[in-house]
Amino acid sequence: MARIHEYEWGEGVFTLLSWFRKDRVKNARVLVAGAGALGNEVIKNLALFGIGNIYVCDFDRVEITNLTRSVLFREKDALQHGFKAEVAASRAMEINPQIRITPIVGNLFSEIGLGLYRAVDVVIGCLDSRLARYQLNRMALRADKTWIDGSIENLTGTVRVYAPGVSCYECGLSREEFSIIMLRTGCADVVRAQTSQGRVATTPISASVIGAIQAQEAIKIIHENEYDTPDLPYTTLKGKMWRFEGLTNTTNTYRFASWKKTCPAHDCWSDIVEVEALSATMPVKEALGLIRSTLGARAAEINMMNNKFIEMIVSDHPEEFRVMVPESRLDDLIERTPELHKLSRRTLFHKKFYENIDDSFPFQNLTLEQIGIPRFDVIRDIRLMTSNEL
Repeated sequence: MARIHEYEWGEGVFTLLSWFRKDRVKNARVLVAGAGALGNEVIKNLALFGIGNIYVCDFDRVEITNLTRSVLFREKDALQHGFKAEVAASRAMEINPQIRITPIVGNLFSEIGLGLYRAVDVVIGCLDSRLARYQLNRMALRADKTWIDGSIENLTGTVRVYAPGVSCYECGLSREEFSIIMLRTGCADVVRAQTSQGRVATTPISASVIGAIQAQEAIKIIHENEYDTPDLPYTTLKGKMWRFEGLTNTTNTYRFASWKKTCPAHDCWSDIVEVEALSATMPVKEALGLIRSTLGARAAEINMMNNKFIEMIVSDHPEEFRVMVPESRLDDLIERTPELHKLSRRTLFHKKFYENIDDSFPFQNLTLEQIGIPRFDVIRDIRLMTSNEL
């Protein structure tokens, strides 16, 4: 029997494709946002293709209802309330032990650093809400990356590919859709617990079909830079929508590109200064000092545009509660704290927060990660109008 190091995954199979580049696939990096039914299919297919480095992000846990549509989950995962990202990563590496899959349990907007988005070749969205797509679109465009969106409902599914300069999710939103997203994000001074998503009827077949097309598009995009000529041996869905209708056994491809010059989502962060010594585990005081010395500035001010630091919340009664957490972790804290959870059902909470962090910030010994800046992030110093990569 051949040992694992005596063969290379896909040799003599995918290499029969004239355009397939084994080394490019082996060294590729792909971020998969969402590890539910669609995410399971995408991760499984990427593992079978031999994508060398896969990052899986999901904050949710496996439930019994997931088992009917998720090939990587088992009954014991639901009974043990395992995190979807961790379970999916472990099972996919059983399929292909020659790849590396990194699970990230958290929010794709506030707990994945922009540096990771910049490092990957393509992003795949396997999400179930407009808000999550809105957030992923902004992060992908900041990092100048193409992302592949998939959605399923009933026997129907769609795949859209959004690429910088070609198409943007936010540009294609209707006024009503945008209003719903703004309602979900809430105002700056009011905590709004995220409403639970209503269950949508889906099937393992629609998930399998759409997940397969998403993975196939990722493989194509990974190979794009191999070809110096525009005459590629394949086409992609950039600026298009591919629709599968299982009820009538039909598929169609539509032009689906919208790119408005005034869209605020087109905020590509460039001219980034990489500072090897800067770390998310560094205290605020040291980080500010390092930024000043690196850039030769008298002052530095970090803008917490993704994740404000919440010192305190105040109820309408009024009652004050010292919380000391990033905004992204506030809802979870309220849910886990009986007194806050009970009170949140009867009143609104207002926040005392810090959006800009400078020498006047009173909690200088907290680390960047503790105040809400994730690992591998890119931070923007608004006083210097530059960015510094952690």
